[in-house]
Amino acid sequence: MEKVNEAMGRLKSFVGMEVEEEVAEENVSFFDDFNRQCTLSTKQRMTGFAICLVAGLTCTLMSILVFFNPIKFAVAFTLGNMLSLGSTAFLIGPKRQVHSKLLTLLAIIIEFCALFWYSLSYIPFARAAVSKAMLACFDTEF
Repeated sequence: MEKVNEAMGRLKSFVGMEVEEEVAEENVSFFDDFNRQCTLSTKQRMTGFAICLVAGLTCTLMSILVFFNPIKFAVAFTLGNMLSLGSTAFLIGPKRQVHSKLLTLLAIIIEFCALFWYSLSYIPFARAAVSKAMLACFDTEF
């Protein structure tokens, strides 16, 4: 493997490409390697952000046209949201996009609470019963 890397280095220098130095660290994370490979100028970052944001908003708005076809709607809406949210990676980089573990845990808990509350809407009088039970449990007046 070492001979192949050496040969590739000679080939790159022969055609005029820069030969990158090998990183001796074995603990290089994916995001560190990705950030090292992607160095964009400010203009390129702003252009990438604008293109992804406009494409995401377009997909999201176009999903309204196929609202009555659930599969096409879900694909278009999801793609639009992913492009819109991913556009900010051009501004601050993908490594800073990853949130802290505490915020992720909090978001998961909120998501499950929302799913539970939504599921209760299909059971007659379930929301009212849960609301009364929560008020009885957390009522501070005696």
